[in-house]
Amino acid sequence: MNTTTVLVVEDDNSIRNLIGTTLKSHNYKFLVAPDGKSAILEASTHNPDVIFLDLGLPDMDGVDIIRKVRTWSNVPIIVISARTDDEDKIKALDAGADDYLTKPFSIVELLARLRVVERHLSSQPQSAVSTSVFVNGPLRIDYASNSVTLDDKELHLTPIEFRLLTLLSKNIGRVLTHNYITQQIWGSNMDNDIASLRVFMATLRKKLEKGSNVQFIQTHIGVGYRMLKVD
Repeated sequence: MNTTTVLVVEDDNSIRNLIGTTLKSHNYKFLVAPDGKSAILEASTHNPDVIFLDLGLPDMDGVDIIRKVRTWSNVPIIVISARTDDEDKIKALDAGADDYLTKPFSIVELLARLRVVERHLSSQPQSAVSTSVFVNGPLRIDYASNSVTLDDKELHLTPIEFRLLTLLSKNIGRVLTHNYITQQIWGSNMDNDIASLRVFMATLRKKLEKGSNVQFIQTHIGVGYRMLKVD
């Protein structure tokens, strides 16, 4: 039996059963919650390793659930929603979601995202030992503590935003293609990955540019992104 426990928060019975059956067939332990109230109870009581969260629940909005969970836990939250507008994605990501999948989704993609989360979870103890710090002008990234400061002020990033910034910083000056970035961050090169990448990059750049007038990330249209060296 896989040691990872997944909490599936979904009010649609057929989708909830599909995800549950998939997890069971791949030897994952899982819990289910059909609404927000039971989701918060399950999350606080059983402390799952990962949460799959639908936003359109009958008793509360999924974004509010993310905010509540984030008051006590950093558990990875993967949103699975029919909402496709970038604004909805940004709200969920800003609230603390780690990833966003739009319905309809493929089971292959869902499992790929879950494996990426597992890899990051398993690598955390090793990364905590690292003491390396990256500095680029007013930008400072502490890889060990997962913290970022800009002009000596802490920058609050979502886990995906931090991983994107880390990837770009470790390849400063190099143009990283969309496919390379999505493979490194999500472990796949599916259409949803490219759309998600654009959303995450938009929110990341907005936070960097709001905190400083310096341009750190350059877009190469149709190709990818590059971190610029700042004096």
